[in-house]
Parts: sequence; structure tokens; C-alpha cells
Amino acid sequence: MIYTSNLQNITIDMLSGFFVGWGNYPQPETHLYLMHNSYKAIVAIDETNKRVVGFITAISDGVISAYIPLLEVLPDYQQQGIGETLVKMMLQELSDIYMIDLSCDDDLVPYYERFAMTKGNSMIIRNYERQSGRNIKRTI
Repeated sequence: MIYTSNLQNITIDMLSGFFVGWGNYPQPETHLYLMHNSYKAIVAIDETNKRVVGFITAISDGVISAYIPLLEVLPDYQQQGIGETLVKMMLQELSDIYMIDLSCDDDLVPYYERFAMTKGNSMIIRNYERQSGRNIKRTI
């Protein structure tokens, strides 16, 4: 497995199969765009087929706060430590930031507690009709 934050050679052809269970999921073009426009993004690439099999993103002001909105590992690659490696790498990348936040479903709280994260409260708005990201103007 290759882990990298260099997205220069990542193409939309390498990004299929993500966002499992999302009703209105981002297409690979939008996926690539959101990674390029994140403060930090790290991908896991299967060396045998040159496919991105996992990724994590962070948005930040670069000083005080960072938010990790997305961690995804393809279903066939789960339970192999890929997500754990991506989280550890991202937390290292953000180690000079005061607060690092993420929101997750209750069933994922124990997973993130393994990284010394503590459960907190968050307030959210979800505009599911915008979930795919198709309504944005973008250039990569």
C-alpha cells in the first residue's frame, strides 16, 4: 500500500466505489475536486492495481482549528488497517493545530477514541439535495 498526500497523479479513474450508502454521492470528478480543495488530503493506493482504496481529508485555518470531514476505505479493503494509518497520518499532519474536530455516528465513537479523541457535542445541518456536490463550479 502506498500512502501519499501528493494528489498530482491521482485521476478520476482511480476513484470509483467510494461513498457507499450515500443516497446522492459525489461522482469521481467531484471527489477529486474536493480532495484538491481540502487543506490536507491523504490517499491510500493499492500498488497492484494503482487504485485509490482509501482517503482522508481535512479543512483548516492552518492555525487554530481543523476539521476532518471524510475518511473512507473501500469495502473490500476495510479491516486491514488502512483507515487507521490514514487517521494517524492526518493527525500527525495536523499536530501543530490547537483543535482537531470531526463528527461521526455513535457507532464510530469507539473507533475514534483509539486515537485519543474524546466524544463531544456537535450541531449539524445536512442539505441532502447538495450531497453529490454537482451544483458547484469547479476547476482542477
